[in-house]
Amino acid sequence: FDGVRRGAGGDWRAAWALGGGQVRYSVPEEAKAGTVVGRLAQDLGLEAGEPEARRLRLVAQGRRASVEVSGASGALVVSSRLDREELCGKSAPCALRLEVLVERPLRVFHVELEVTDINDNAPLFPAARKNLSLPENSPPGSRFPLEGASDADVGANAQLSYTLSPSEHFSLDLQRSEEYREFLFLVLRRPLDRETMAEHRLVLTAIDGGRPSLTGTMELVISVLDVNDNAPQFNQSVYKVQLPESTAEGTLVAQVNATDPDLGMYGEVIYEIDSVLPPSASDVFSIDTNSGEIRVTGALDFETVTFYDLHVKAKDKGSPPLSGHCKVLVEVLDVNDNAPEVWVTSLSVPVPEDAAVGTVVALLSVSDRDSGANGRVRCAVWPAAPFGLVATFAGSYSLVLREALDRERVSEYEVEVRAEDGGAPALRASRGVRVPVSDVNDNAPAFAQAVYTVLARENNAAGAELARLWARDPDEAGNGRVSYSVAEGVGGAAVAGGGWRAASSYVSVDAESGRLWALQPLDYEEVQVLQFEVRAVDAGEPPLCGNATVQLFVVDENDNAPALLPAAGGGPGGGAAGQVVAKIRAVDADSGYNAWLRYELWEPRGKGPFRVGLYSGEVSTARALEEADGPRQRLVIVVRDHGEPARSATATLSVSLVEGGGAAAAAAAAATNVWLVVAICAVSSLFLLAVVLYGASRWAPRAAVLSGPGPATLVCASEVGSWSYSQRQSRSLCVAEGAGKSDLMVFSPNFPPPPGPAAKETEVM
Repeated sequence: FDGVRRGAGGDWRAAWALGGGQVRYSVPEEAKAGTVVGRLAQDLGLEAGEPEARRLRLVAQGRRASVEVSGASGALVVSSRLDREELCGKSAPCALRLEVLVERPLRVFHVELEVTDINDNAPLFPAARKNLSLPENSPPGSRFPLEGASDADVGANAQLSYTLSPSEHFSLDLQRSEEYREFLFLVLRRPLDRETMAEHRLVLTAIDGGRPSLTGTMELVISVLDVNDNAPQFNQSVYKVQLPESTAEGTLVAQVNATDPDLGMYGEVIYEIDSVLPPSASDVFSIDTNSGEIRVTGALDFETVTFYDLHVKAKDKGSPPLSGHCKVLVEVLDVNDNAPEVWVTSLSVPVPEDAAVGTVVALLSVSDRDSGANGRVRCAVWPAAPFGLVATFAGSYSLVLREALDRERVSEYEVEVRAEDGGAPALRASRGVRVPVSDVNDNAPAFAQAVYTVLARENNAAGAELARLWARDPDEAGNGRVSYSVAEGVGGAAVAGGGWRAASSYVSVDAESGRLWALQPLDYEEVQVLQFEVRAVDAGEPPLCGNATVQLFVVDENDNAPALLPAAGGGPGGGAAGQVVAKIRAVDADSGYNAWLRYELWEPRGKGPFRVGLYSGEVSTARALEEADGPRQRLVIVVRDHGEPARSATATLSVSLVEGGGAAAAAAAAATNVWLVVAICAVSSLFLLAVVLYGASRWAPRAAVLSGPGPATLVCASEVGSWSYSQRQSRSLCVAEGAGKSDLMVFSPNFPPPPGPAAKETEVM
């Protein structure tokens, strides 16, 4: 709304909606405390009860505001004395810039409060009395400058007019220059006569333009002098000088010059500064009494005083002395001597890492006391990402999020807001803002490998550690706390004999440490490869998970001794060297070197008639059999694997020698089929098994002997095998009627041949 209105309490207030979130009010100075300036909450569009609920409040910027927000009503009221002259001096209009904050959501409004002037200051002369000395021969029309009064008010309240008490000799002349400056002169209307009146006392009255008007007075005491009738005259009535505020002490401001046509001491001129405006600046300038040089003796500050008015008097050495007057107007020029100032008025931290782009993090206010380009401030934020500045009003900025955040990459930002003015050289200021980033669960646990290969020896103890798995979750606290488990229904192993078993029956994983351990001993002969999936889940909301595949290879141990199979007999022969008698066969349930078998003849040692193939297991004659070898041979054969340590089994082979007859015996032997019978006896101790086999061999029926002149010798082989872990297995090899020729080799030893035509030939059956 526009205009000015008087409230119910007799207070003056005005408001203008300027757009962009700004409201303007007007209040007269010296308004009483409690005076309502404006219905701020209503003008901002807040409903009843919202001002207090949303914490409507003012944010001060450097100076005392003298107003406050009523919490209940949301009205802007006067809180302390408002003195426009104290707040703004001679500046007009006098406007205070205020910031108003409301929360939920956070918003900032800018309020401009204009303090209007009232006529509360009377005109004030520099002194209550002014002494003037005028020569009696001063011609009519002579003008004598007077120092006018000053009024702290502004506008019409500071517009002064002057009156002089009635006098037939003097009158006033008020002149205004193009710069709207006033020059007041006392004008002599009639010649003076010291003998008639040596002193004139007049009252100079200054009246301001207020309603009602206020006045100030100064007494003029005019002494009429005799003799010296020429006063010094300046070559200029007004000197104008411009000085930068950085001017050093001792700098020459100006040199004034006045001349006096009198001769002798009456023509010698002495200079002095008669008065200075403002009066507080009396020690800022000095003048050399002889040369008229005016120099700077104090500090200049554009932000405090922008203009100085020096009244310089030149007087001669007459008695009484005569004087002339001029003005020196010093304009102070602004230099860039004030750095910008940056304030943080509101800060919302920490910022969640999933905050949307454009989120307001902080509100800042920037100002510079200089003027013009020196006071124009540019702002930037460093580093340039992920935050930026948005200008919301003159001198007000919002620190907003420009890019997405990632706490795992940067958990905290040290943001620096930099301000630079437009001076040359520019001045800078900065304000640091610490912005911590809060965590959200945006990272799933991740294993170092997608597939883990684990080697585990068989026969491990239950509970033995197989491996340690670790998944990394860069989130914080519960969002990064990982628990492990074996995925149900995923993975397992094919077991020996067919079938499938779940991985959870073999292994388990510790939920906290990721330690993979065995639930039971592993058996390579049962399962060789176990593949399953381990899952890592964090404690976030909602939880996120990652998976890794584990391939567990069971490493074979040499835990199985060789197992003997039924032996195979050799083919027929004549007893020559290299003839195969039998073949020992064995298998090993292990794999690799642990299952690679070799055969060794353990007994008899030395140069016996038989030998065993190292890797084939074939028992053959090492040489031709002789009578000295005896009718029966007992062979002990050891079967070993290549494991560490090696495991073994033993086989005992009994070989009987049969003596051959004549041709009929040879023919009968050729027609006889020899059978090799392999019997596997029950598992028993080695001793008991040997006894049983020995008894069986003793009572076994002899094979029928074909007709012939000599008795035939029957070759019988029996084999006993021993296992580790007290496992025993026995096999018996005998010659029986009707057996196949490939089962057993029967031959005649080198005995003397019997009589008859067939006795000369050795036959091999």
